[in-house]
Amino acid sequence: MALPSNKIAVIEDDRPTSEQLTGWIRAARPELQVDQWFDRDDAEAALARERYDMVVLDIELGRERNAGIALINEINKLNAGTPVLVVSAMPAAIYRGIMKALDAWDYLQKTSFDEAEFIDTFLDILRAARAREAAEPVPVAPESLQLDPLWQRSPLWKGQRINLPLTAQRILATLYQRAPQVVSYEELYDVVKSGRTRDNVRKHVSTLREALKEVDPTFDAIENVPMRGFRWSGPR
Repeated sequence: MALPSNKIAVIEDDRPTSEQLTGWIRAARPELQVDQWFDRDDAEAALARERYDMVVLDIELGRERNAGIALINEINKLNAGTPVLVVSAMPAAIYRGIMKALDAWDYLQKTSFDEAEFIDTFLDILRAARAREAAEPVPVAPESLQLDPLWQRSPLWKGQRINLPLTAQRILATLYQRAPQVVSYEELYDVVKSGRTRDNVRKHVSTLREALKEVDPTFDAIENVPMRGFRWSGPR
């Protein structure tokens, strides 16, 4: 098992944005060393010589529109399993699924998140990455839902990967683990963490259902319980 390096890479060509993200990380976890890289060449060289606990990167670096995608592929070759948090101005609705398919752990769209949401996402990923090394895989039936023990990696439904943002993954795991009980809106507020309203919870659940229906058009295992919350009614 590889030991934590206490090193984070921030790969972002816009220096004010890089300084902001780096400052947030250092304020939240002062013990971490944060290396900042501003172009693809320097980032690739660093990834080849260093082991990072997490990489925070932009998709566009300078004039290279898809430099971040190339870097994710490089990370997967050099240090498979290293968590990648993508922070980009590209529309989340389009690029989140692409990034998940490349095994990025989550995607935040610039201008649509604040410091609290970034730090919540960053720390969730960091904790999960460190704890998952000791997690034992649990055998499951091929027709059931397969979840990462720490809710971070892409879940599988009937053997197919479900592309989901981190919050939707947490909701899915909570509903599944609590089945057949109803999980109330109030309990789901703790899972959502930001935007704690019923409407926001419903939006996340809608995203979850749509992602499952992409791999299984007959999926109907998430039940809406009026005035109360939601319940997993599918196979276990």
